[in-house]
Order: sequence, then C-alpha cells, then structure tokens
Amino acid sequence: MKLFKSTKMLFLLIMMAASALYLGACSDNSVEDNQTDDEFIKEVINSGYSSPNSQDDDLMNSESGDLDDGGPVSDYDPGDTPIDSLMKWGRRITGITRTITIVSEGDTIKNVTITTNIAGVYMIVGTVNNVVDTISKPYTEEFKRLAVFKRVARTPRPRFNWRLYKVSMLDGESKTPQIGTQYVQMNQLQVYVNNNLRYTFTGPDFTQNIFTTRLFGGAGIPEVNAGDQVRIVVNTYSAQSEPDIVAWHWGKRNFGFHREPFTMTSQTPSGSGWNRVYEKTFTIHDHVRGKVLNGCISASTHKSLYDDAPVEFASDLVGTPYRVMP
Repeated sequence: MKLFKSTKMLFLLIMMAASALYLGACSDNSVEDNQTDDEFIKEVINSGYSSPNSQDDDLMNSESGDLDDGGPVSDYDPGDTPIDSLMKWGRRITGITRTITIVSEGDTIKNVTITTNIAGVYMIVGTVNNVVDTISKPYTEEFKRLAVFKRVARTPRPRFNWRLYKVSMLDGESKTPQIGTQYVQMNQLQVYVNNNLRYTFTGPDFTQNIFTTRLFGGAGIPEVNAGDQVRIVVNTYSAQSEPDIVAWHWGKRNFGFHREPFTMTSQTPSGSGWNRVYEKTFTIHDHVRGKVLNGCISASTHKSLYDDAPVEFASDLVGTPYRVMP
C-alpha cells in the first residue's frame, strides 16, 4: 500500500512538473508570437541575435561601444602648444539614442536605416605651462549604417523568419561643437593583409560599401585570421594646415588597449586644403578568433587634441565590420 502511494505521489509530481514546463513554453511562445517582424528586427539591432559577436546579425548591437575609450587613456606624445605635452586622451560616451527606420519591400525584404546619435565628452590630459590639466570638450556625433533583412521561413515566430542579408559600413561625423566633414574627411580605405591588398573601400559616404552575408551566398563581411598582419591606409582631405589625428578604435579589452594612432606618410596641397595619407599596421590577436567585430577609424582635427578651447572639436568617422576566422 505504501509503495502504491509513493508511486502515485511520484506520478503526480512528474505530471505537475511537466505541466509547468508546458505552460511556461506556451507562455514564452505566446510572447514571441505577439512580436511583430519589425519589433524582432529592432531587437536584433539593439541586442544581437545570438551569443555575443558570433554571427553577422550581432554586428549592430556593439557598434557604439567600439568608439568609447572610457575616458582619457595613454597614447603618444608628439608635443605641441597650447597643450605642451600630451599625456592621455579619449572619448567618454554619456548617452546613446538610436532611430531605426524599416521599409518593407514586399513581404520578403526589410530595408533598415540605423541612425545612432552619441553624446559624450572628449577628454584630454596634458601639461599646459608645466601644469597638468584636464580639458573636457562636450560633443555629439551621428553615424549611420544600412542593413537588409530577408525572410527565410514563414512560421508564427519572427525569430525563425528573418536573417541579416546585407550590411553596410558605418559612416559618421561630429555634429557639435563642429561638423566634422567641414574640416576633415576620409575618402578611401585600403586594407592590406600580409602585404597583399585585399579590400578597397570608397567614400566619402562609406555606407555605400555593402556586404552580402555568406548565409545568402555572398562574399560576406571582410575576413582575416588570427596572427595576420593588417595594414590600413587612409586617404583624407583636410581643410587644416596641421596634420589631423587619425586613430583605429576597437571594443575595450584587457589592459585597456582599444585605440592606436595612425602615422601620416604623405601630404599634397589640393585647392585650399591638403590630401593626406595615414597608415597603421597591427597584428590580429588570437583572443578574437571566431568573432565578428566592428573596427572604427576616426579622423579628428589637430586642434581637437591640441587646442584647449572646448569649441575646437571636429571628427569624421568610418567603421567596417570584419570576421576573425575560427
């Protein structure tokens, strides 16, 4: 009799657990079933599709943070006035807002324009008249990216129906205190991998460089391997007589290294300004193997960094997605 009661109790417990799991699953499905296609696409753009940085669909959710230095960090010190000796500099992002515009093309294509507005403080630490000083320059920036999502199925759950089909490079500039491209503008990027020219990206509107993902038979976003030596050549046009400050940015990692400066290799007078070439060579680290990432390049006026007036800040921005192969 006791065995019968024990067996009956065990059966009831199993049934209760199964019912709870079923109801929980129904509840989850009902929430997702009520999500519209556009709501799902916005969720992917803002929060990613899967595990962090593992698929092309995850590119959009981290693009803003890739420009955040977290404040002033050490870099280099060519020296100038009125900042006599530069010690640290960097962006600190204080606010991010996004506008996502989705236009349907039939019921199989979703064309998306992503406009990201950043508020932040450009912070500089250096010596002025032999006294260490911190200079803060509030700024706003705006950058855009285009994306296309394509239907892959017709189920009640949007997550199973839509995947990233195409994605563009990022293109942006400072809006305040100065409009970046009125002072300096990037016009072309060339990417050499192990001394071989592999990619050429043309501007000044870099969103016109669009990649078709491998999921849909395209070449996919640019790819490199861990250990590859990469050299990026940037062509700019500047209205300024002083060389501009060009830097490569990536998401923060251990030890705080997430920005490196380019070196100017040539300049030629052109009209009322200068055509300049900047280069940077670095090695792809092993710890990013298997990830999809955004690499960003900023070109800022010399006065942005070496003039202590808060009104002197103008910057052009370009970002490219890339994959580090497993």
